Amino acid sequence: MSNTIAVIEDNDPIRKLFCTILKKTNYEIDEYANAETALEGLQKKDYVGVIMDILLPDINGTDLIGQVRKFPNCKDIPIIAVTGFAQNQDEQKFLDLGFDAYIAKPVNTAAFTEEVKEIINSKK
Repeated sequence: MSNTIAVIEDNDPIRKLFCTILKKTNYEIDEYANAETALEGLQKKDYVGVIMDILLPDINGTDLIGQVRKFPNCKDIPIIAVTGFAQNQDEQKFLDLGFDAYIAKPVNTAAFTEEVKEIINSKK
């Protein structure tokens, strides 16, 4: 069984931070800096979850999730929107688009891994 999380984030320091934090909890991480490379990678490998930024340089995360959900190996895995959009209605909007959860940036690094683990474990 895979223990790998895909992190799709175009901001290098933020992506590295997410990856470093998650690796400390024994997850393996595949990093993607844009949607195009993420689409290629997500089709080829099984993941326990995906962390996806919404504002990506090539395909917006709200469009990307629809494509990712079409992959047989990604239909039922948790996909978490991690974004700076933090208005009251944003969380529900992202859930309605097919995300399983929403974490607002800036993330609380102390709680981030626990939040991610809870979301992933809730879908098993």
